Parts: sequence; structure tokens; C-alpha cells
Amino acid sequence: MSSGVLGPAAPALALVGPTASGKTAISLAVAPGAGAEIVCVDSMTVYRGMDVGTAKPSPADRARVPHHLLDLCDPGEAFSVAEFQRAARSALAAIRARGRVPLLVGGSGLYLRAVVDDLEFPPADPEVRARLAREETGALVGRLRSKDPGAAEKIDPANRRRVLRALEVIEITGRPFSSFRRGWACYDAPLTCAGRAVPREVLLRRIEARVRGMIARGLLEEVAGLLARGYRAALTAPKAIGYREAIAHLDGATTAEEMVEETIRATRRLVGRQMTWFRRDPRIRWFDASDIGRAAEAIGAYYGSSMEARACGS
Repeated sequence: MSSGVLGPAAPALALVGPTASGKTAISLAVAPGAGAEIVCVDSMTVYRGMDVGTAKPSPADRARVPHHLLDLCDPGEAFSVAEFQRAARSALAAIRARGRVPLLVGGSGLYLRAVVDDLEFPPADPEVRARLAREETGALVGRLRSKDPGAAEKIDPANRRRVLRALEVIEITGRPFSSFRRGWACYDAPLTCAGRAVPREVLLRRIEARVRGMIARGLLEEVAGLLARGYRAALTAPKAIGYREAIAHLDGATTAEEMVEETIRATRRLVGRQMTWFRRDPRIRWFDASDIGRAAEAIGAYYGSSMEARACGS
């Protein structure tokens, strides 16, 4: 049996790709034929009330196919990748117990790997970090070199945040920070994963359409409501693309068109980061997603043949 988290007796399907590549439409098309329930693999759709700006599946979508890991916490509430990992694995176990197949859908390579692979995420302690933060960077770097040369070699000494994090983990766990990276190079959990490949010019058009569509569907009204509930800090976080640009516009700092253009640029940068993650994973089989209907048919056939092969081998 593979050393990965998902063994041969625990099948899972996955559908990944960058933002605006059409994952939602494909997942809704292929899930019924695969006997699947959708597990949303995303760092932002876990937040309640952040619906339009995260392109969260609609109530009609959720009625059509069961969705999991949506609306788990309020904006601004800490929800780490380790917590997501635990919640996702619990959801997968429950889906399998019902005789169904999990279909992992999302644009986050980190979150996908957290669910399916044997990755370990170290704990945090704000008090330990605050105490360490009172020291000069040079002293912290020297201590890291002494306690964990492997981590010190890989962490830029000018990256104070990463140096602090490494020393925080060492103090909390008594283990080298580098020891938590041992599973990252292994892609050995069996996974039938389809990737959505979209030509650049097509993807750029879809990104613009997505952003303008969010405005038309009420993004500004959604943001205004969240601000009224006191969630400004959460909505201006770096990963809250669309929300921070909307706030700048509502504050009068940008025009409506400037808001749209900056959101498009931020989304394009996000797509680059997403693809960097996905290109590392050899398990992903890429499908041309220029035509949604044809892609759904090809991906559905891929899932079907994989599940048949697994059943014959069990």
C-alpha cells in the first residue's frame, strides 16, 4: 500500500485548476455520474458571508450536488490549513461511509495536498512568538543556525517572519522545524486528479468576465454588509482578492473601473501562484478546458475509467 494518506481502498477524485477555469461547472456536470459529493478545497469559501467575492457555489448548486467545507467560520476567525486538513479528512470519511465518492474541487494546491498527502503542520503559540519577536533578527538567525541548520540553510536570513516561525515551532514541539517538511516532496497518495488547462488568452477573458460578473451580482453590497458587521481587517487581508479592492472603492480611494482593473491584476497574479503549485504535482492529468462541455465529457470519462480500474483491482 502507498505510504500516502489515501490508500487503494479509499478512492478520491479531484478537479483542480486556476481561478476562472470553470471548475464549478465541470464539477456539477461530472459529480452525479461518479456518485460523488463535492469537497470544496479553498481557503476562502470556508468563511460565512463571503459568497459573491469567492464565487461560492450557489444554493441551487448545493441542492443539486452535496457540497462540503463551506461556511465553517466567520470572517476574521482564525482557520488554519491544519484545521482545514482535519475538517476535510472528516468529511471524506463521512462521504465514504455513505457509499459515495469524494470529489475534491478547488484552486489551492496547498489545501489539496493537505487533504490527500501525508503533510504535517506544526502548531503555533502567539505568546512564544511575541517573546521571540522582542529579539534582534541577527540573534534569532544565529539561534536558528545552531538549533536547526537544515532550516537555516533554506530560510532567507532577511525573512524575519520565517525565522521567527521556525524558532517558535522548535520551542513548542522540541523538534527541528525542518522535520515538518519531510512529506512535501512525496506525491505518493493515489489520486485521480483532473486539471483544467485553459489557453492564456481564454483565461484572461474569463478572469475579466468573472470580476465584472461579481460586481453585477452584488459584490459591493456584500462588502458593505460585512464592513457594517466589523470585518474590515479580514476583508483587507492579502488573500481576500476582490474584497480589499472593493473596500478601497467604497472608501473613495479608487473609481469603479480602477477597482475592476486592480481586481483583475490581483487575480492574474493569483493564477500564476496557483499554477506554480499545480505544476509540481505529477498526479494531475491536464484537460483542455476551452470548451466546458467537451472538458466535462472527457473528465467524466477519465473518472469513470479510473474507478472501473480500481474496482477491478480491488
